[in-house]
Amino acid sequence: MGGELYSHLEERIRPFIDLIDNLRKIGIHKDISLPTIVVIGDQSSGKSSVVEALSGVALPRGTGMVTRCPLELKLRKVTGADWTANISYGQKITETVNSSVVFRPRQEQRTSYRPKTIRFEDPSLVERYVQEAQNEVAGDASEISDQLITLEIRAPDVCDLTLIDLPGIARVPVQGQPRDIGNQIKTLIMKFIEKPETINMVVVPCNIDIATNEALKMAQEVDPEGTRTVAVLTKPDLIDVGTEKNILAIAQNKVIQLRKGYIMVKCRGQQQIDRKIPLEEAVQMEKDFFKRHRHFKCLLSQNKATIPCLATNLTDYLVDHIKKALPQLDAQIKQQSSEVRKELKEIEGGPPQDPQGAKEYLIKTLLSFNDKIKSLSLGELIVSGNLYTQLRKEYEKWNDHLNSTMSSFNHPTARVKEQIVQNRGRELAGFSSYRVFEMFLQEHVAQLKDPAIVLLNTIKDIVLKQFLCVSDEFFRRYPALLNIITNKIDQIQSSQRSKAEERIMEQFEMEKMISTQDKIYYKTLNENGDETFSEAQLPVCDIASKYSDMLKAYYEIMVQRMSDQVPMLTRYFMLKEAAELLCNDMLTLLDRDDVCEILSEDSDIGRKRKDLQDRLNRLNTAQEEICTFI
Repeated sequence: MGGELYSHLEERIRPFIDLIDNLRKIGIHKDISLPTIVVIGDQSSGKSSVVEALSGVALPRGTGMVTRCPLELKLRKVTGADWTANISYGQKITETVNSSVVFRPRQEQRTSYRPKTIRFEDPSLVERYVQEAQNEVAGDASEISDQLITLEIRAPDVCDLTLIDLPGIARVPVQGQPRDIGNQIKTLIMKFIEKPETINMVVVPCNIDIATNEALKMAQEVDPEGTRTVAVLTKPDLIDVGTEKNILAIAQNKVIQLRKGYIMVKCRGQQQIDRKIPLEEAVQMEKDFFKRHRHFKCLLSQNKATIPCLATNLTDYLVDHIKKALPQLDAQIKQQSSEVRKELKEIEGGPPQDPQGAKEYLIKTLLSFNDKIKSLSLGELIVSGNLYTQLRKEYEKWNDHLNSTMSSFNHPTARVKEQIVQNRGRELAGFSSYRVFEMFLQEHVAQLKDPAIVLLNTIKDIVLKQFLCVSDEFFRRYPALLNIITNKIDQIQSSQRSKAEERIMEQFEMEKMISTQDKIYYKTLNENGDETFSEAQLPVCDIASKYSDMLKAYYEIMVQRMSDQVPMLTRYFMLKEAAELLCNDMLTLLDRDDVCEILSEDSDIGRKRKDLQDRLNRLNTAQEEICTFI
């Protein structure tokens, strides 16, 4: 292809191409999708032949899966300069690192990609370098990768165009390939073609049924209106005689309609490659083929045939796409800049490195932490769900359980009589034993111990989670300090739980005494019974027929007492006093000699801060580029 072929395009398109190039150099494509052309097609569809015809260089060819990584081909017309190229990609590096998890530190494998660039001036080396790059990025010949390989060619006889060649769609895995290789390739392709910023160039052989072509079906799925899809028809010399009119109808957009239509090309065949026919000569041979073809020669005048026509149309499509995308790109950059600034503000800065500055920083941080813990204990701070709402819910369950046990007193007379008979001493018949009354109630009270301990453990878990949530908010950047504070919280909660359990058990021991004020007892008894009793009636009320009411009245008093007392004990020891102990314990950290060490940041935080700052710089620079262009 001669340099004069695309010279008429250069002045009009170069500013847009340069803008996208500059944005890529800035690295904005890591954050926002840029307008580009991707090439998709089934294996052996002629996809590689089309790409090499556009680029003017020989790319890896053969049967099976030749393209195993997305290959970004950047063609740049440079007048009066020699042919040069750069191939750039991320060299795969796998290293073992220590996890930053505080509670269960472990080693894990981390994969990264080290930038690698090779500059060369011999076009015949392209195939070799692309194959080597694929092997370094994707491993052996059976694997694929979504990591981009960029081949930039600067020459006087190419058009200004950027496109990405994707792996060909495979249906049946060959030896050494994973069984789901077809799905892997489709997933990779979909990752590129579904983006609205992408123009999809679908390569379809003329000698197959276009309606069943997998690549075209995938393009239609993401672009049902066909507004950003262009189809390239290859191998027109291999069609069956008599099918020419059907193929022509497809090329003229009369069968499966696409807004950008179809372009037919005839690239070098294997025989021409073996004879080492230059691409320039192949272009002329292609043109002669269409001129002589009885059915397809009309496509020349319609600008729907030959590689030069394809290159011109693709360039026009890309420039138009860039023009339409600029306002959206500008809006996306502004939105992401705002989000990054907000995220960066949360982790900006860090503790001073000198001991005095570090101690002052720690004092400020601990005081702020203590304020939040106090607010949390008072119900003035909502961290992860309202703490008091959770506590109240558990206390209501406790109260409901206590009330449910009262049903056992509805008809206790028979059991009481049995106990009287079994425990009767020297008293005459008709006199009741108070010991029986006590034993009956104590038996029921004892059954409440296990539910009370369950409640205590539940409250401990809720408060512990809330305390750890506040700790993580303040100290997640400092693993050593977070580990110290986490241990303190756990120790305090465990100690407080033991104290609370001891007090709860004391409460149950006191409940064995069966005691309440007479006025309270009579009041409850009268509210639940059919008769009214008072001290003046004693001991008339002590009769077997009233045992049910008497037991139930006292148990109701005890339930009301325990319904309040156990929650108050758990709340006092597990929340109020635990918060006070934690706040006091925090201040002892100021006496440590290793303040700088315990304030050492998590390496992931430092890395994240750097990544966010780099990203913000990219976004700001990209916004300046677009503003000057618009």
